Amino acid sequence: MGTPEFPDLGKHCSVDDCKQIDFLPFTCDRCRQVYCLEHRSYIKHHCPKADKKDVTVVVCPLCAKGVRLNPDEDPNITWEAHVNIECDPSNYDKVRRKKKCPVPGCREVLTFSNTIKCRDCTRDHCLKHRFGPDHKCPGPKKPNSGLQFISLLNRSRKEEPRPNRASSTSSSRWSSILNAASTARASAEARMAKLSGEISQVWKSARDGMGQGSSSSSSSSGRAGIGEMEECPQCGAKFSSVTTLVEHVEKEHERNNSQSRVFNMSIDVCPKCSKGFRDPVALVEHVERDHSGTSRA
Repeated sequence: MGTPEFPDLGKHCSVDDCKQIDFLPFTCDRCRQVYCLEHRSYIKHHCPKADKKDVTVVVCPLCAKGVRLNPDEDPNITWEAHVNIECDPSNYDKVRRKKKCPVPGCREVLTFSNTIKCRDCTRDHCLKHRFGPDHKCPGPKKPNSGLQFISLLNRSRKEEPRPNRASSTSSSRWSSILNAASTARASAEARMAKLSGEISQVWKSARDGMGQGSSSSSSSSGRAGIGEMEECPQCGAKFSSVTTLVEHVEKEHERNNSQSRVFNMSIDVCPKCSKGFRDPVALVEHVERDHSGTSRA
């Protein structure tokens, strides 16, 4: 068998009457024997283990379920085990009975292609009675009021606020923001009142000095010569006349105050809607107007 170069090339068929040498033999997956092309099938070489992987299913006439027969077991024993353990006669109607349209007088069998489920009553109907008026749809089911009340009660219990660290931290932060805003507002009002009072006094003194005319100017120059000088209430600078003092206040202090208010102004952010405000007072008014005076989300 084979050649000197390939001594293992080819095998003889296992059938006694054949014994043909085949260079491309077939190995049976049941009996693991080698056969030629003619005897490769189970029937041709009468394989003794051909039914080991055979699948035979018998439909039970009582429950319409499939019962698989084991090749290594007597079919009667398999059937007895099914009848005593798995058989359920009530399942026969579910399997064998064809589903029909529930509309009275309609005998249309419902299949995969002609079945429509109503959105309101959630029942299957045929294409002819798929609309609500055609099958007298009662509408969606109303939930039980008692069950709805119980569910709302359970939901309210679940949603009860629990004191935690995050809420206490946010409340303390919000209270500190309110206190800081109130303090800034009070201090700003006090500074504005003080500044307006000082400016009014300076303007009053200037008007009085301008009304007196030349005598006033001569007397003021005389006072300047004596040593009485007008002092600025903001920076302490001294001037010989009230008019010069007013010009100094308008030129230096009002411009510096406006620039400092523009460039040194911080931005406060609302903790609920993240809206920015340059004035803490405006932030407080925004929260009281738009968020009902609370910072909780």
